[in-house]
Amino acid sequence: MSDIVTPTPAGQATLERIRAESATLSGAERRVALAVLADPSIVMRSSVTELARSVGTSAATVVRFCQSMGLRGYQDLKLTLARESVPADRQLADHVAPGDGPAAVLDKVFGNAADALRHTAGTVSASGIERARDMVRSARRVLFAAVGTSAPLAADIAYRMTTIGIDASAPADVHVQRVTARMLSPDDLCFAISHTGSTVETLATVRAASAAGATTVALTSFTHSPLTEMADHTLVAGSRETTYRIEAMVSRIVHLTMLDALFVLLVLGDPVAEEALAATADVLTEHRL
Repeated sequence: MSDIVTPTPAGQATLERIRAESATLSGAERRVALAVLADPSIVMRSSVTELARSVGTSAATVVRFCQSMGLRGYQDLKLTLARESVPADRQLADHVAPGDGPAAVLDKVFGNAADALRHTAGTVSASGIERARDMVRSARRVLFAAVGTSAPLAADIAYRMTTIGIDASAPADVHVQRVTARMLSPDDLCFAISHTGSTVETLATVRAASAAGATTVALTSFTHSPLTEMADHTLVAGSRETTYRIEAMVSRIVHLTMLDALFVLLVLGDPVAEEALAATADVLTEHRL
């Protein structure tokens, strides 16, 4: 089969193209195609690793299948199917209708967030976050790795950990993240934050940290993803938010809450952290009227 990828013709639905070209694909890619055709929603609710496992193949094969269809990768497939099959209003928030006014939108958006937090509280592992706390406490320094919409979360928690005396950083530039990760030692920790668990830059940073001998922790929304396969320890805090949303806003709220819980656990019962927090509060009073 030719290595040249032909762009999807304008106006041709992705599912139609998959159906038309499925017979020309290799055996493994054909299994991916048949799974997508049988249930397109599987793409929106699964990570690339989860879809690969469901059809007995690798994440790399799923990505190759996407590229065979003229797409850039799995996330492109997910968003393309969403644009073609999901009403525009539902791509903004679940249950929101075109005729909703401000009061209804507020009620539904806040309701979605509250439901996600309640759902996560009932499913997240207490022992898992306890282990993450112990790993952070024992680390000489902590590097947070994240890009895109997860980057502000990394910057926030790195700053908050600094306020309790932990040597933590979250470089904004992905190149700096990767170089810093490679300079870590076995006494250090790399903490990655990624909704999908398949962001190329974050995976590269975690890979570099592992190569340096550092311990790695991941906070993500999917149980199975390239990131969870790579990290030494994983915190899964996913929401039932429709996964075709580019920004994944509710998932960020869930992740922010998880990081807040981790921060509280780090402070509780630690006199050094409590003293550092008091010193931070004293400094900040000079910057406020």
